[in-house]
Amino acid sequence: MRELWTQVDDYYGDLLAPSDEILDSVLLANEQAGLPAIGVSRLQGKFLEVLVRVSGARSILEIGTLGGYSTIWMARALPDGGRIVTLELDPRHAEVALANLLRAGVGERVDLRVGKAMESLPKLVGTAAAPFDLIFIDADKESYPEYLDWSLKLSHPGTVIVGDNVVRDGKVVDPECDDPRVQGIRRFAARLAAEPRLSSTAMQTVGAKGYDGFTLAVVQS
Repeated sequence: MRELWTQVDDYYGDLLAPSDEILDSVLLANEQAGLPAIGVSRLQGKFLEVLVRVSGARSILEIGTLGGYSTIWMARALPDGGRIVTLELDPRHAEVALANLLRAGVGERVDLRVGKAMESLPKLVGTAAAPFDLIFIDADKESYPEYLDWSLKLSHPGTVIVGDNVVRDGKVVDPECDDPRVQGIRRFAARLAAEPRLSSTAMQTVGAKGYDGFTLAVVQS
């Protein structure tokens, strides 16, 4: 099935998100730098771009930069004056991402901050960057519940919050799973369900990245 999923991804990718010299070079740079192949796919990147446009977001927070591939998709969709704050733990990943952002011509739209997200997030409260219109969570799964808490503190009514990699090949349904990433996602999902300020849903996905999914929530109050 994985082969078929990839073929379908390629079919729709070629139609709706055709080959882009800059983005292709970003993926190559990430591979050559030895970054893990855990970023979003081409169609998922296009989904983020469309989401930015649909939501009218001008201010975006991304938790987890990796090589900047998803950052570039979102930055391209921003209107004039729009900004992304993106947080990355690994200095090497951040170095690669910065080069990619500059190559893509979106460096002026992106504020790349290096360090632990749980240390960077409190520093955003009360700044000109916040509140954010769209927040994309795609970092260590163990910390997703805490990232959600901070996302709410950095949001306003209408803010869209996206959580990536929330299905984990279906392991998310197993309460006895000993994978801390799965348990982090389960706690995250429980908080989404219990949070009265959010209207949330989850979508399973299959494709070149395998079997996974994302959550989509909007802040109501």
